[in-house]
Amino acid sequence: MYDQTKCVHHPIVSLEGYVSIGVATYRASTIVFDDVQSYADRHTRGPTGYSYGLYGTPTSRTLEAQLTQLHGGVGTVLLPSGQAAITSIMLSVLRPGDRVLIPSSVYPPVMTHCATYLREFGIDHTIYDPLCGSGIEQLIDSRTKLVWVESPGSTSLEVQDLPAIADASHRAGALVGCDNTWASPLLCKPLTLGADFVVEALTKYAGGHSDVLLGSVTVRDEPNDTKLRDWLRTMGIGVSPDDCTLVLRGLETMGVRLAHVGRVAADIARKLGRSTAVQRVLHPALPEHPGNASFVRDFTGASGLFSVELKQQAVPLLPMALEGLKYFKIGASWGGTHSLLAPITLAATQSTRSRCKSRTYLRISIGLEDPDDIWDDLNTIFYRLERQLQNISLPNKDY
Repeated sequence: MYDQTKCVHHPIVSLEGYVSIGVATYRASTIVFDDVQSYADRHTRGPTGYSYGLYGTPTSRTLEAQLTQLHGGVGTVLLPSGQAAITSIMLSVLRPGDRVLIPSSVYPPVMTHCATYLREFGIDHTIYDPLCGSGIEQLIDSRTKLVWVESPGSTSLEVQDLPAIADASHRAGALVGCDNTWASPLLCKPLTLGADFVVEALTKYAGGHSDVLLGSVTVRDEPNDTKLRDWLRTMGIGVSPDDCTLVLRGLETMGVRLAHVGRVAADIARKLGRSTAVQRVLHPALPEHPGNASFVRDFTGASGLFSVELKQQAVPLLPMALEGLKYFKIGASWGGTHSLLAPITLAATQSTRSRCKSRTYLRISIGLEDPDDIWDDLNTIFYRLERQLQNISLPNKDY
C-alpha cells in the first residue's frame, strides 16, 4: 500500500476495553455495504436502518430513540428547527382544499406560514380562541384535517385544554399537533393527552446552551410516522450529527436545569405582580392565569419562561429602563443558561377573543445565574419604570 492510499484508508484499531459514557458523533454522507446485494437491498432496511447519511446515523438515531421514549410515541424525526418541524407536519398532512385551525396564541411565524405559503397552495386556516376547549368542535368542518395546539403559547402563555380539543378533533376525523416546547417532555406529554404529533424546538431546553438549532416531531401511531418520514425523504431534509450531539449532551442536564429555572421563575413572577408598572403577570402556575386548571391537571411543573404585560403608559419608558443590564441579555429564543429578555408587541388578531388593542409584553427567560443576581436586574428595571410613571424619586425597594 502506497503512502497516498494509507492517507485515505484508516487502520482498524481495537475497541476492546473502550466504553464511553457519551454518545459518539458519527458523521457520514456515504454508507458503505459489504456486497452488491446488500447495496441493492438498502431500501428495505426500514426507518431505523442505515442506507445514506441524510436519513440518519447512529448519533441521530440515538437522539430520536431518546425523545421517543420520553414522549411515549412510536417514532421521532429530527429537523433543522422547531419551525421546520411544525411546517413539515402541516405540509405532509394538508392538501389543496384542506383547512388547519391554529390558536391566536401561536408562535407568529406559524401564523405567517399559514397566511402566506399554505394559502398559495389552496390550504385555508382559521384562527381560534386557545381557551375554547371542546368548543372548538363548532369550528371543525369536513375540510378541517389538522388542529394545531401550542400550550402554553410562547408569549401570552395560555394553557389549552388539549384532551378536550383532541377528543372533538378526532370525532370529526381531524389530526392534532401540539408544540410542547415550553414544557419539554419532562413537564408535559401531549401524546398521552390525545395529540397525534408533538413538536419540540430542541433549540430551547433540550439543547440548553443557546448554541444549536434543531427540532423534532414525535408521532403517536405508525401510519402517521411512516407518512411523515416519507415526506421528509422526498424533500431531502436531514440534520447534522454534530447538532444531535449537542442536544444529547443537553438532555442529560435538562431535568436539573428545568427544576431550577422553574422554581426561580415562579418566585419572581409572584414578586413582579406587585409592581405598579405591570398590568398582569402571565405565568401558567398562577391561579388567575388563563388555563390554570388545565395546567394543574396536565403538567407536572413549570419551566422558566413567563411574560409580564406592561401598562400602556409604561411601554414608551421600557427602552430606557432596559439600559445597563448586568446579567440579562436582550434577544430572541429562550431555554439556555443565560437569562434573556424580549420586548414583544402583539397586535390584535382575527380570533373571537382578541378584540382588544395591541399589547406589549416583556417576555422573561430565567437562566442559571444566582437568583439574587437575577432579581437585582429585574428589580432595577421595574423600579425605573415605577419611578418614571410616578415622576418622583423613591428609594429602591423589593416587592
